[in-house]
Amino acid sequence: MAMGSGSASQVVAFGLLVMLCFVMHGELAESATTYTVGDSGGWTFSSGGWPSGKRFKAGDVLMFKYNPSVHNVVAVNAAGYKSCKVPRGSKTYTSGSDSITLARGTNYFICSFAGHCQSGMKIAVTAA
Repeated sequence: MAMGSGSASQVVAFGLLVMLCFVMHGELAESATTYTVGDSGGWTFSSGGWPSGKRFKAGDVLMFKYNPSVHNVVAVNAAGYKSCKVPRGSKTYTSGSDSITLARGTNYFICSFAGHCQSGMKIAVTAA
């Protein structure tokens, strides 16, 4: 009998732990913020300084709004950001309304249309 009641209390404790994990996960998911890159101006040549002063977290979402006939968004690595060249395997977005979830660390984005990155159409966003 004693073993049975110990098992029941362990089951209850485990159930409470599982519920706590779901609650905490829900709070983390709700804490993600969506940012429109460039604010009301959207993803343009003047977006380079847009991340300045903002505090981003892993899981936050960047919304890139732009005219897809003249711009795109490419998620690149640090070398691609610095050189304004698209490394092999980089993801290119072309919808004009792209949602990209930030990973922990620095996330780099450029426009790969000729001359756009070199003219300042690139951002680096660091997420904690």
